[in-house]
Amino acid sequence: MESWSKREFEASGFHYDFVQDNLSASAVKGTLRGIHFQRGDKAQAKLVQCIRGAVLDVAVDLRPSSPTYKKWAAVELSEANKRQVVIPRGFGHGFLTLTDEVEFLYKADNPYAPEADGGIRWNDPEIGVEWGIEMPILSEKDKKAPFLKDAVTGFETW
Repeated sequence: MESWSKREFEASGFHYDFVQDNLSASAVKGTLRGIHFQRGDKAQAKLVQCIRGAVLDVAVDLRPSSPTYKKWAAVELSEANKRQVVIPRGFGHGFLTLTDEVEFLYKADNPYAPEADGGIRWNDPEIGVEWGIEMPILSEKDKKAPFLKDAVTGFETW
């Protein structure tokens, strides 16, 4: 299968210059990663796909000036359906593993920058993502993520 074509991507109206590929691996069903983003000029657009197993993939609009601010969208991505999703700059991103042994691949149009790393609590009631799980497996980073009202996203002027 052809998993990436710049020509096809641009023909669909997307014009990102991807500079980095990342692979995330999760061993256990119920692992939740996110809601993550990078701030300011280090923000990233991403093209994401699940190449092993299945995930519920979530994007949240974090741009206060946007008519869809704090709205979220979710889609199942899996090795079986081979779907891909574009996450624009200014959006938070997260996913929940629906199977064991998940591999999640994403392209980014800006390199990872630890100093610009940010996150929002996965269960922030102001956003209200319906993950379908009450007790996910979380990293220490995700357990400590702030609620949106306390977070600095760097998207305030977007």
